[in-house]
Amino acid sequence: MSEAQPDQTHDQHAVRRQKLAELRAAGADPFRASFTPTHSSAQALRAHGAGQDYAVPVAVAGRLVTIRDMGKSQFVKVLDQDGQIQLYLKRDVVGEEAYAGFKRLDLGDIIGAQGTLFTTKSGEITVKVDRFVLLAKALRPLPEKWHGLSDPEQVYRQRYLDVIVNAESRARLLLRSRIVSHIRRFLEDRRFLELETPVLESTPGGAAARPFKTHHNALGADFFLRIATELRLKRMLVGGFDRVFEIGRIFRNEGVSRKHNPEFTMLEVYEAYSDFRGMMRLVRELLESLVREVVRPAEGNLRLRHAPSGQDIDFGVPWREARYKDLIREATGDADWFTRAKAEKIAGAERLGLGISPAWEEFEITNEIFSKRIEPTLIQPTFVTHLPRELCPLAKLSLDDPSTIDVFELIIGGMEVAPAYSEQNDPDVQREMFERQAGEERQNIDQDFLLALEHGMPPAGGMGIGIDRLCILLTGAESIRDVILFPQLRPGGG
Repeated sequence: MSEAQPDQTHDQHAVRRQKLAELRAAGADPFRASFTPTHSSAQALRAHGAGQDYAVPVAVAGRLVTIRDMGKSQFVKVLDQDGQIQLYLKRDVVGEEAYAGFKRLDLGDIIGAQGTLFTTKSGEITVKVDRFVLLAKALRPLPEKWHGLSDPEQVYRQRYLDVIVNAESRARLLLRSRIVSHIRRFLEDRRFLELETPVLESTPGGAAARPFKTHHNALGADFFLRIATELRLKRMLVGGFDRVFEIGRIFRNEGVSRKHNPEFTMLEVYEAYSDFRGMMRLVRELLESLVREVVRPAEGNLRLRHAPSGQDIDFGVPWREARYKDLIREATGDADWFTRAKAEKIAGAERLGLGISPAWEEFEITNEIFSKRIEPTLIQPTFVTHLPRELCPLAKLSLDDPSTIDVFELIIGGMEVAPAYSEQNDPDVQREMFERQAGEERQNIDQDFLLALEHGMPPAGGMGIGIDRLCILLTGAESIRDVILFPQLRPGGG
């Protein structure tokens, strides 16, 4: 950023403040309480395009983003939630005084306008304005047109500016909203009930993660921001709610990366009398419908471009299913990997270029190979099944191999999108698994959940989908920050 830009911004701020003072001195209200549009920009464009009379009256409102001064007339564009629409103001239509007032407006000002639709000689549908009103005076200028927000941190701190000047960012975040809405409709159409569970928990559970801690003054006790919604939702399976889901904020006090944010959105869904294979069918139907109806509604296929790999991801072909152990044996070139001693596994992982801590458990060494050498190569939709039992204490043990569990991880674009389980409903086995995971920290076991299981929970399939990661995949974003409106940043900086 050049040194001249802050001074220029300051000068524009001063000029706009002066215009504000003049408006107020003239008795004008530069910050109106309301205005009633009859059409959004998209609705107005459709109204004219539907073959209706060009003189159909409309009232639109939005932010001035383009101004072309033609002397006795003005062509401007305003931006609303749906997009942009062009307005045409002519001095002898709106009157001398109003026209002079319009010429005093600035880019960024928010206006309302009434008029009729017509098509210009260049073929653009436009509102011929009869009257307009200033609704909100912008005292700060928009970012410079061609360079936008040059500071990446400013993009996230001032997202409201980013979505004004960056059409790609605006489209991506609007698409995220449509994706979430579609997920809700999809599940509700299949008789799933949306529930809301507490964000504050006395015992964090449902995942292995470091929680955020807070203090409840009225109760005089420490609480934790939830790291999952799983144990609350499964209590409702006990209560007889057979198909439940929640789309909620999750908090994990851990690292930040291209795929990780400490606050994120998770879909968790549970279906009584199903299992992990039932979840396979559900997630495939969900993603196919998202691509077909939301992301690519006009394309006629189920393919998305995956820029990092240069491949097209095809959701319409049969999805691969592969066992975790088979993928490890293939990656290490060692058919006897799972019977090797720990020292041999460390040496094998190091031959693959991985740094291994001698303090790690054997399953952690193996999973490092999966995370670093296998997962990034799985671009097409792949169900990785039958993971080691140590990776999740909440799943059913596999009948054919008790060292594994009946789960899958859905990997697409080299990234985990959805894990799913055949849920453990034996309270004694569940207690044993919790105790093994907790070790010395037995106080972290959710005893009330175990009590609920003792009342009987039906067999069930459960699944979690990281909404932010899903949006990275479906929108082609480079980072999780690009699909979250306001990602966490260090304090300060604006």
